[in-house]
Amino acid sequence: MNSYDFELELSVRDYELDTQGVVNNSVYQNYIEHARHEFLKHIGLNFNDLHEQGTDAVVHKIEMEYKRPLTGDDEFVVRTRAEQDGNVRFVFIQDIYRKSDDQLVFKGKVTAVFMSNGRPIRPPEQVVNALKNHRS
Repeated sequence: MNSYDFELELSVRDYELDTQGVVNNSVYQNYIEHARHEFLKHIGLNFNDLHEQGTDAVVHKIEMEYKRPLTGDDEFVVRTRAEQDGNVRFVFIQDIYRKSDDQLVFKGKVTAVFMSNGRPIRPPEQVVNALKNHRS
């Protein structure tokens, strides 16, 4: 997996295509969001549980670069890496590769901020520990 922490395999569904027969640009955000949530579950974290405890991870910024299109029935993998950035941010590097030729089709960088009562906070200890333990 190179420098990634997690991989999620998916395939293009016909209703995700636009008039040109390629995956609509907005759908890529759904792919990477789903992969982030699955990654967090994989390392023992759950957004709903964090919310119940008074902490929310909020997307602050998304950078997206489209390299090649995905088309109908393409199978692909979303590769994710997470790293702490400063006191209140985490950055998720999320790249999408087409499975048939392992070509990079999309590069994403998602910056999330942890919040409590509408104010930025340091990431909860359980989040920091889950990421550290996952890499061990």
